[in-house]
Amino acid sequence: MTTNIDLNYVLNFTKELLEIPSPVGYTEKAKYRVIEELKKYNIPYFFNKKGTLIATIEGENNLEGKMISAHIDTIGAMVKKIKSNGRLELIQLGGIIWSGVEAENLKVLAIDGKIFEGTLLPNKASAHVYGDDARTITREASTMEVRLDEEVYSKEDTENLGISIGDFIAFDPRTVITKNGFIKSRFLDDKLCIGQIFGYIKFLKENKLKPKNKLYICFSDYEEIGYGVSYIPEDAKEFIALDIGLVSPDSQGDEKKVAITIKDNRAVYDLDIRKKMMEICKNNNIKYTTDIYNRYSSDASVVVQRGADIKIACIGPSVDASHHYERTHISGVLEVIKLLINYL
Repeated sequence: MTTNIDLNYVLNFTKELLEIPSPVGYTEKAKYRVIEELKKYNIPYFFNKKGTLIATIEGENNLEGKMISAHIDTIGAMVKKIKSNGRLELIQLGGIIWSGVEAENLKVLAIDGKIFEGTLLPNKASAHVYGDDARTITREASTMEVRLDEEVYSKEDTENLGISIGDFIAFDPRTVITKNGFIKSRFLDDKLCIGQIFGYIKFLKENKLKPKNKLYICFSDYEEIGYGVSYIPEDAKEFIALDIGLVSPDSQGDEKKVAITIKDNRAVYDLDIRKKMMEICKNNNIKYTTDIYNRYSSDASVVVQRGADIKIACIGPSVDASHHYERTHISGVLEVIKLLINYL
């Protein structure tokens, strides 16, 4: 049933999304790219009051619905201060790791629409100048700075460009797909899951299939700071967040398998859904792992923590080095889509 999943389409669309800057709070361009793709398949959509994009697909049974989500926002940063030397001090958006973006090229997204390029460096970057301090300095917001690729030497020089406090910072994703199938990039969390959702949609349309139940697809936009989903349709009985699994010495995470989350630091996921998913995986030769994550949450666990009356689950590709320079494998991407097809 799942032999004609268009993996190239999934990867190409994901790569395109990864190139669109969308740090949490700055997601409009990415959302409208998703809308363009929804229109190709004649899928209706709407925005809730908060501005979250939600699409709907009619099912074989429209009396009960299911909801899935993937978040379009990524970790990033924002200008906190323009320093006296014209460089920028940042504040993080989401769980960014400063050492993970050290020496990375970036874009400053000014409020008037202008874009400026730069690099994130420690404020004691040169070993020739600072000696061992360059090696041992703690990497945190106060010790990192943006070196702008502009002729700026004072706070006034930078302000005259049009850069101001509150401008968003987007880091280069550096997306690479290796010959042996590894996908390396920043922000696989969670744009890869959006690509997988569209792989599922394309499979439905090309095979003239419908999901078993009416399907709501939420492209949430504030997940990285903990309030991505606020709208749950009345007829939706299940909510499945598509988000990354984790690869670590303390987990079963496998980049070539779909990760089914049992529990995170906010919630225990629904046992019945988990059992059904595991049974589907066993019966359809879908490679999977199950895991518990102690420093993790998803749109689904946040929703029930706020009191939503709905069953929840979380699945996704297992990713190595989450919130750093992430990596997974195309085999795991396929396993996620296969589970979506067979479960939904």
